[in-house]
Amino acid sequence: MPRISQEAKRVTRQKILDVARRLFRQNGFEASTTRDIAVAAGIATGTVFNYFPTKESIVKDFVVEGLKAARKDFGQSRREDASLEEDLFLHVSTGLRQLKKCRSYLQPVLETTLCPVARRGSDEAADAIRADHLEMMQEIVGAHMPGQSLSPMAFQLYWTLYTGLLAFWATDDSPKQEDARAMLDQSLSMFVTWLENETQNPT
Repeated sequence: MPRISQEAKRVTRQKILDVARRLFRQNGFEASTTRDIAVAAGIATGTVFNYFPTKESIVKDFVVEGLKAARKDFGQSRREDASLEEDLFLHVSTGLRQLKKCRSYLQPVLETTLCPVARRGSDEAADAIRADHLEMMQEIVGAHMPGQSLSPMAFQLYWTLYTGLLAFWATDDSPKQEDARAMLDQSLSMFVTWLENETQNPT
């Protein structure tokens, strides 16, 4: 039996992602089954599972793709005179802009792998998303507070605020998700104030 080339695997994987994105958008996440995805992609259902064990893992791939693009956007849009709060706002908001196309079916991933109480180490994709985002946050804080070492509590507080914001944004029906942007502004203001207090009054 001939081996499938890496290029053929890449094409099949991308086809699954493209079809899933279309079906999730048209029919909703819950209504779209892995069998629907396989049929629309012209492959066997078992083939879908070879690449993605669950529908949630497909969405996680969209999140990874979106946040990777957002990191590039952030680097191109960042201002040298921006404050810490402005930089953090830009970091998160560029991510929201990239994730907007999968906003309507983001909730299942938020409720499982990305939630603050999700078990670490059990999901490589989720761990990678978390680590990459927190690494960028640490880099931003370091640029504004040279020599400042972030405590585990700082990472936990930030991630809790961030994932809470994502969950709110995913279902925000205000015009252009203005309520979520206001929540982001307030959350980052609180985080930066807490961070400055922790720096001035270390335990």
